[in-house]
Amino acid sequence: MAKLFGTDGMRGEAGRFPLDAATVRVAGRSLARQLAKRLHEAGTDTPRIVTGRDTRESGAWIERAFIAGAREAGARVDSAGVITTPGVAYLANALPAEAGVVISASHNPYEDNGIKIFARSGRKIDDETERLIEADIERERGIARATIDPIEGFDRTKEEPDAANLRRSYVDHLAEHVGVGLELEGLSIVVDCANGAASDLAPSLFSRLGARVVSINNVPDGRNINLNCGSLHIDGLRQRVLEEKADLGVGFDGDADRALFVDADGQFVDGDATLWVMAKHLQSHDSLDHNLVVATVMSNLGLEKALDSRGVRLLRADVGDKYVLEELLRTGAALGGEQSGHLIFPRLSLAGDGMLTTLNLLRVMREGRAPLNELTAGFLRYPQVLVNVRVREKLPFEEVESVARAVHETRELLGQNGRLLLRYSGTEPLARVMIEGEQQETIERYANNLAGVIESALG
Repeated sequence: MAKLFGTDGMRGEAGRFPLDAATVRVAGRSLARQLAKRLHEAGTDTPRIVTGRDTRESGAWIERAFIAGAREAGARVDSAGVITTPGVAYLANALPAEAGVVISASHNPYEDNGIKIFARSGRKIDDETERLIEADIERERGIARATIDPIEGFDRTKEEPDAANLRRSYVDHLAEHVGVGLELEGLSIVVDCANGAASDLAPSLFSRLGARVVSINNVPDGRNINLNCGSLHIDGLRQRVLEEKADLGVGFDGDADRALFVDADGQFVDGDATLWVMAKHLQSHDSLDHNLVVATVMSNLGLEKALDSRGVRLLRADVGDKYVLEELLRTGAALGGEQSGHLIFPRLSLAGDGMLTTLNLLRVMREGRAPLNELTAGFLRYPQVLVNVRVREKLPFEEVESVARAVHETRELLGQNGRLLLRYSGTEPLARVMIEGEQQETIERYANNLAGVIESALG
């Protein structure tokens, strides 16, 4: 059976399997059936699902197809229209609904799309449910679809009746709960919305709290989402922050589950630096449970050393917010995230939320009466190099003698002031060599030498 769900849902080119209308309809029907079965076993009935999407031109018809399938299976479905991924995760819990479904491909270009499914808790749905949906898709693939096309003739601009109210309740939650007592008068913020799901929501949120907001890339046309803008393209944000003499710049991705920042001097502040700022703040308020921060294997060595200087341990998870959350819940830690700007504050939400992260960072700036460049002081980023090597097979590195020997020798050379991460790509026939150390030239030489050994043995 084909595995369609990855660590961040089911993703691919819109219009092609598995993101064609017929298959999406099957996915909606399957999810509703799984939920109904669980409710029936609990003695209740009629599962409720809330949906939302980002601004891609394919989002409306994919959402419509999913809703059609879910309703065929007896589910009640409420659509929030264009809303952020964490907005749907919030609504699933607040309504409450048995599941929240987001139609988005996050930071990918507009041609792609995806389906992310959240449980009521705000976590991604369990692997078992994903496998059951995949099995239903495989079983029904190739069967002629129903004569009624779920997207035929529908108005792509028309929203479901309660969509605006659902979006409003999410922004109210951020403003009145997460942002309670936060006053932003006198603060100037440039917000790069990536022409995505935050295009209306983020500017209105920060303006509501009193900030002067300059919005850029907030006019989505269905095809310009993430296009040379947002969290993947910080230069435009940096330039605008300097032009406006703003206090802060924030760049979201297409579904606004991550946020990256630019300080008043135009310096880039990534997820690692944001974790450093937030960890210090929580620790000063005796709220950094277990003096522990969860990050990933890709987080910079500089973060680990900076945290260690304050007696804080960095626990590394596999790449992916799903794995960060698993470690947060297992350890009871209060803060975790990725270098990409995907931060999780489990006391507030189990989903990464770019707007929530921004509110928390703004609170630190306000309470500390300090600009962001002062708050990031003490975090020294180590030079990093990443080399990809194409391989013919993915043998365990420790079982290939020449590679194992080269890895050991490289780690000996790096000592305590460097770090080597060697792993295979999950989607491509590539080995990835990542090395951090004190000197860029040195680590580049180490990385290229190790890459050559891997190519000779496995290429």
